[in-house]
Amino acid sequence: MSTTPPEQPPAGGPSRPAYGYNAPNVARMPIPGNAEFLVYLIVEIIFVLIWIIADSVNTATWVTLTTALTFGYIISRGIAKAGKVLEQ
Repeated sequence: MSTTPPEQPPAGGPSRPAYGYNAPNVARMPIPGNAEFLVYLIVEIIFVLIWIIADSVNTATWVTLTTALTFGYIISRGIAKAGKVLEQ
């Protein structure tokens, strides 16, 4: 008669203690700022330099350009976030 050998626990199973860092399974907060925001700030700095240097650009033109850029940035972020809703 043949006998079956006793069951061996798999390697790394419950019989072995876990070493190292086990990250908790919680939601992570987003990192503030991103590359798009950095580009937005660089463009704003360029607008400020043009406003200071050029005589043809007055305050009203600078405010209009900044408002249009900010509006476009906020709309693009909203579209990007709305696209991620269906992925989850």
